[in-house]
Amino acid sequence: MSNKLKKEIEHLTEIIRRHPDGISIKELLHLMNEVTPKRTLQYRLSILIKASIVRIEGIGRNSKYYFNQVAENKQTQKSAEAPKTTFTIPLSLEGEEVRKQISAPIQLRAHVSYRREFLDAYEPNKTFYLSQPIIEKLFKLGSGAEKGRPAGTYARKIYQRLLIDLSWNSSRLEGNTYSLLETERLLATGKEAPEKNPMDAQMILNHKAAIEFIVDMAEEIDINRYTILNIHGLLSHDLLMDPNACGRLRTIPVKIGESVYHPTEVPQLLEECFQLIIQKASAIHNPFEQSFFLMVHLPYLQPFLNVNKRVSRLAGNIPFIRKNMSPLTFVDVPESDYIQGLLAIYELNRVELFRDVFVWSYERSASLYLATLEAIGQPDPFRTRYRDFIQQSVYTVVQNKMDKLKSSQFISKFAKDNISAEDRNRFIEITEIEVSSLHEGNFARFKIRPSEFFEWQRSWK
Repeated sequence: MSNKLKKEIEHLTEIIRRHPDGISIKELLHLMNEVTPKRTLQYRLSILIKASIVRIEGIGRNSKYYFNQVAENKQTQKSAEAPKTTFTIPLSLEGEEVRKQISAPIQLRAHVSYRREFLDAYEPNKTFYLSQPIIEKLFKLGSGAEKGRPAGTYARKIYQRLLIDLSWNSSRLEGNTYSLLETERLLATGKEAPEKNPMDAQMILNHKAAIEFIVDMAEEIDINRYTILNIHGLLSHDLLMDPNACGRLRTIPVKIGESVYHPTEVPQLLEECFQLIIQKASAIHNPFEQSFFLMVHLPYLQPFLNVNKRVSRLAGNIPFIRKNMSPLTFVDVPESDYIQGLLAIYELNRVELFRDVFVWSYERSASLYLATLEAIGQPDPFRTRYRDFIQQSVYTVVQNKMDKLKSSQFISKFAKDNISAEDRNRFIEITEIEVSSLHEGNFARFKIRPSEFFEWQRSWK
């Protein structure tokens, strides 16, 4: 960060600090004499939010920025000479208690097997892992401006950011070695990072395919057997030694590393409990409770040979994507906290630690996407209305390797066949601009494969 940018951010922080009741972006622009462009200001605010110095509350014009006093207090308490410590998520008293139990040496923890009564005891809409105050707080943070719009509208608006964040963070929690920038490059161009395990690239690309499946099918997708099995099939593609295990319940035992928990080895019990998890999850009305239930019980059962946690993280996002709420992308979640939370479920059937991780993670994700929407501004309603037709046209041009003349002819005919007369000329103009603006860093958003893009590029030139 340059000295100039650092000073500007410090000045911005000081302004927000002086407004404990929050300050809007319009007020910030006024106080800065409207010299700073709005987009520049939004970028600087996103830096402060990501660093947890500032938080955003509210939607659109009603959003306000607040200085995080807690973060400052923690900072001032640190000694200048104090050594750096690994970040851990702030925990409730119950979460701290569970962490102490699960942190005992493995030799002192009793071996346990799958307890079906843990699942049987849960009654949808009567049993709640998340308290009402927690649910209300998360609703306030996650409810977007797309309420009442078709399912998946919010996810499509932040699609590129969602694709990168969820693919990278979910893979990172599995020990994937790709950096965020390497992940962005892989998703955009299909190019693997040099000297990295090819399995890491495959894991990330599988996440992309699974996320596309959920978002594209948002209006039809539900928590059912078909959905969960297909998410597993997409996430495990080319990662299992037995290709037939992709999208199928396991028939052989599995072990949990660094744990005294032993998942069930009985195929009949596995099938029964898998069906019961789906049945109960689909009956839960609240999206947060539904998401958390899936993230608790799918990994606990371990229905698949591998990739169980990844399935639960993506399946847990279905309620949010369907209801146009902020997704949960596990931004900045420490792997150790996430794993300890799951171990407490496996070995103790205690959800409090994992609940703290879930709540903190959702707050973090929701704050990030509020800032993202502020930064990108409001989308063009015309482009939003004709998004699918624009995408279809661009994809067809590339897939059929059309040159400039054929492309122009095709787009004109497509518009005549599919677009109303009053919107036709603008549709043609926008689509032609999208085609001529294609490059190796942006073709992925049209679901174009790298091989298709580069073959078309030779025809285009």
